[in-house]
Amino acid sequence: PTRRSSDLILIVDDQEANVRLIEFILDAAGFQQYAHTTDAREVLPLCWNFQPDLLLLDLQMPHYDGFAVMARLARALPDPTHLPILVLTADINAETKKKALASGANDFLSKPLDATEVVLRIKNLLRTHWLYSELRRSNDTLEEKVRERTAELAEAELQILDRLAVATEYRDDSGGQHTERVGKGAAM
Repeated sequence: PTRRSSDLILIVDDQEANVRLIEFILDAAGFQQYAHTTDAREVLPLCWNFQPDLLLLDLQMPHYDGFAVMARLARALPDPTHLPILVLTADINAETKKKALASGANDFLSKPLDATEVVLRIKNLLRTHWLYSELRRSNDTLEEKVRERTAELAEAELQILDRLAVATEYRDDSGGQHTERVGKGAAM
């Protein structure tokens, strides 16, 4: 799936006009659940409360720039790789792009924004996020099944040992082949 109705997007840009433009693009593309802030200091509380599936992040902001926001998210979130970040910035410097990607951004777009490209990048990041989440759920399910099966095997091992102990209590040494009979019985 490329988009689910439950995809939650958080927009962080200090310019209200940019926020409104991004919201217009999201509305036109059919995205309905998003929040925004023009104050980078609010990102962590919003991430905890809103739990976005995608963060649209400006780099040049007062208080905390986008790099500081990404660093704070990396320290604060239990799994920062689980929150994809699309950087939207007017800074077209190649070094800025490399630094943003090295700092935790998953994708990078330069302003002025092209609406079609913004939507395509958002859909790609949300698809990747969804696939990552599905893989994580599958891994959790598999780990639980392995734990259950390991417990079952441990229980079966205890039952076998218990039965072998009971078998030794009923030994018949007249033929001298009790050990061989128990071994064959255990193998069966």
